Order: sequence, then structure tokens, then C-alpha cells
Amino acid sequence: MATVERLVKNGTRPEIPKKNGDLFTRLAGWTIRATGGRWGFLTAFGTVIVWALMGPFCHYSENWQLVINTGTTIVTFLMVFLIQNAQNRESKAIHLKLDELILAVTHARNELIDIEHLTEEQLDMIARRYKKVAEQNHYKLEPCFAVKEAAPKA
Repeated sequence: MATVERLVKNGTRPEIPKKNGDLFTRLAGWTIRATGGRWGFLTAFGTVIVWALMGPFCHYSENWQLVINTGTTIVTFLMVFLIQNAQNRESKAIHLKLDELILAVTHARNELIDIEHLTEEQLDMIARRYKKVAEQNHYKLEPCFAVKEAAPKA
């Protein structure tokens, strides 16, 4: 079983590049941060308010309705890809962090590293195994939930 210390001592620790990523990754990250905060919400809310206030001036025409429908459709379409990109990167980072923890803990089973690529049936088999282990050890939690009776006052 390899440990992180052994990998470092052997000089097999991979170098992590300090690059910020390509233009799309940087732009996607910035857009997700900008639109996911209060300013993104306030901008969207303000846009809807301005559009609604323009209704009477445009006589609630079909073009007036088309503007908001087209705008929201385009923004939603593009945001789906940006959000998916961000989730994919975050998911990959979390898996790599978990893999590092598995590798670092001496009693952990290194076979569990990178199991997200197994089939659904294989993952279900592993889940059943851990469910059995949990059921066998739940009794250890019972003292944590026991209500302690107050001692009688003398």
C-alpha cells in the first residue's frame, strides 16, 4: 500500500502546473462567480423590471414579449453549459481530493481510488457492502443517543 510520504520520498509526486487554464475556463469561472452572486441576481431582476415597465410604452406588443422570451432563452441556454462546465471541474477536483485522502490514510483501501468509473452494478455491490458494515456497527452509536436520567436530589 503506497503512502503519500513514500511517493514523495521516491520522487514520484507529480508536478501540478500553476497555469490558470484556457480562456474558456477562465471566462466560465468568472461568469459563474458573477452570475451566481447577488449582483447577478440584481442585474437579472433589474432587467425584468425595466422590461415590465416598458410594457405600456410598447403597448404590450408581441415584439415586447419576444424580447424577454428570446433573451431568457439565450441566457438559459448558455448558462446550462457554463454551469455544467463548473460542476464537472468541481466534481473532478472533489474526486481527486478524496483519492488523495484514501491514498494518505494507511488503513484505507487503495482499490477505492477512481471508482467513479465503475459500472452502476459494481458501485451497487460496493454500496451494499458498506451498508452491511454500517448496520453491524450502528449499535456503537446507541450510547450517544441515550437520554441520561437526572440524578435524584439529596
